[in-house]
Amino acid sequence: MKKMPYRATTATGEVFDIEFPLHPHTASAVCVQQLLQAVLASLSREIAVLPKVANGDVLPALAMAMAVRAGIIYAPQALVDEQARGLLDVALQAMTQATRVGPAAGHA
Repeated sequence: MKKMPYRATTATGEVFDIEFPLHPHTASAVCVQQLLQAVLASLSREIAVLPKVANGDVLPALAMAMAVRAGIIYAPQALVDEQARGLLDVALQAMTQATRVGPAAGHA
């Protein structure tokens, strides 16, 4: 399975080096990386201007966004749901295995 290296740097300066496995039907790792960067940058901008945003606000919003995106795909819903869950599981596992530099910060 092909992997996409990604370096995420938080507002507090933590760095995560991640090797995300790509889905076999990924057409462009470059597009995946650009979309990921755009989503994370947009989140950072919004979090900076919204009052008292918690991780308990961010994660549900991301889950809902994934559900909406999955829902607009023209394919059997059970298949799309299964694929979305699988993609999330793979990404979470990659994050678990990421190299983390710097102290943990934030509130869960």
